[in-house]
Amino acid sequence: MKTSEIPIDFPLKMIAILRGIKPTETELIVKVLIQKGFRSIEIPLNSPNPFKSIEIAVATAEAFLPGKCLVGAGTVLTVQDVKNTHRVGGKLIVSPNSNIEVIRASKALSLQSWPGVMTPTECFSALEAGADGLKIFPASLVGPDGLKAIRAVLPIGCQVYAVGGVDTSNFKEWITAGIDGFGIGSAIYKAGISPEEVGQNAIAIVNAYNNAMK
Repeated sequence: MKTSEIPIDFPLKMIAILRGIKPTETELIVKVLIQKGFRSIEIPLNSPNPFKSIEIAVATAEAFLPGKCLVGAGTVLTVQDVKNTHRVGGKLIVSPNSNIEVIRASKALSLQSWPGVMTPTECFSALEAGADGLKIFPASLVGPDGLKAIRAVLPIGCQVYAVGGVDTSNFKEWITAGIDGFGIGSAIYKAGISPEEVGQNAIAIVNAYNNAMK
């Protein structure tokens, strides 16, 4: 697929989580994901040599769609992790927890901050610290009903993504409950699978997402 064929404004509100990816795999897999419509890529820091992979992912995304993709780190636990992500060009900081110092450090470097939350207290603390959006994690424990209750008190326009226990079978249920988007991990990528497999997974996820949005 040529760059000119890529859907520039594809409205896919999903983050592809590439846990376990190696630097040698990153370029081809990121290319495939961009071709299939993904615009947000997260490389968890418990992957092999993650900052090198982030650096490659950033360069790949910029080569395909300059200024259109958001690439960065997941499982970000410390301020130093934030600084290292910024150093290699990452612009996205995703955490499994809500660490106020990590959020503030991210915003001080003009990075997007998406902390993990489960309760209204964590949600509001994260937003007050400057978080750009909230990651309900693990979403399987909160569930769509829990999201409805939390959503009722959150500020209008607050972006909330579900991560953990979300797949093609329950997109519609989450969307109906008020979720804005999803973080997709093992359903799209598992360590060692080929770019072709990633592409097939991505197509299935995009189709399910589009159907759920109807």
